[in-house]
Order: sequence, then C-alpha cells, then structure tokens
Amino acid sequence: MDILLQIALIILPAGAVLLTTIFFLRKEAAKDVQDMRAELKKQRQEYFLPSRVEAYQRAVLLMERIHPNSLVMRLHNPGLPAKALQADFLKAIREEYDHNVAQQLFISLQGWQMVKNSKEETIKIINIAGNQMLATSTGMDLSAKIFEIVAEVGQLPTEITVEYLKKELQELF
Repeated sequence: MDILLQIALIILPAGAVLLTTIFFLRKEAAKDVQDMRAELKKQRQEYFLPSRVEAYQRAVLLMERIHPNSLVMRLHNPGLPAKALQADFLKAIREEYDHNVAQQLFISLQGWQMVKNSKEETIKIINIAGNQMLATSTGMDLSAKIFEIVAEVGQLPTEITVEYLKKELQELF
C-alpha cells in the first residue's frame, strides 16, 4: 500500500503538470495559427492591393466612358442616320464592358453587379432614344434625344456606380 501511495504521489502531480502543459501548448498553438492567418491575410492584401486599386480605377473609367453624355461627345456624327449612330453607341458600350470584364476579379460582388446594371441601364437609355427616332432622323436628332432623357433622369446609374466604387475603394485603406 505504501508503494501505491508513493506512486500516486508521483503520478498525480506529474499528470497535473502534463495536463497543464498540454492546455498551455494548445492555447499557444491556436494563437500561433491566428497570428499566421493574420500575417497571410496581410501579405495577400499587400500583394493584391495594387491590382484592386487598378480594377477600381478601370471600373470608374468604364462608367465614365459609357456615360450617355460621354458617348455622345466621343462618337457623335451628325451626318450619320440615327439608327447607325445608335448601333455605334451600343457597340462602344459593349466593347468597353468586354475590355474591362476581368476587373470583376478584384471588385466586390455588389460593386461589379452595379457596373453591370449601369451598363444595361445605359443601353436602355440609348435604345429608348433610338426607338423614338423616325427613319429619316439623323445622329443630331438621336444625340438631342439622349441629352433630353439624361436631363429627365437626374442621377444616372453610371454616376451612382462611380460614387459607390469610390466609397468602396476608400474603405480598402
């Protein structure tokens, strides 16, 4: 019995020390994992930040380039028939969008959805104006109708999207 008591007096404190050591080692290991994750996240952000900034810049530029007023000023051809100019506007919008579609990798889902919606709404504005043209209407007539619609709408989706993208980019810093 003395031997069992002596063994118990040795094993119990050793077991308590072992359990305490395991507890603190696990706690330290969990802290190390959290620190490692935080460091990896920081490294990813540093690595991808320039690409994200560029993506936001390009998305804003896309919005500016497909803004109806910008399209009219850039592509306006008063001698062209209205339907031909309408086709040019739509082609330019689609080309601009296609050229920048990869930027969605670096922009939030909501931000990119707003970009897509703005593109579609701009196409609607161009088509609404185009559908109001007669067969004899000129590019000048179409341009005037687009300006009229833009004036009625107030703040366009492209403008709202630019504001949103700027705000979202500022949150990265």
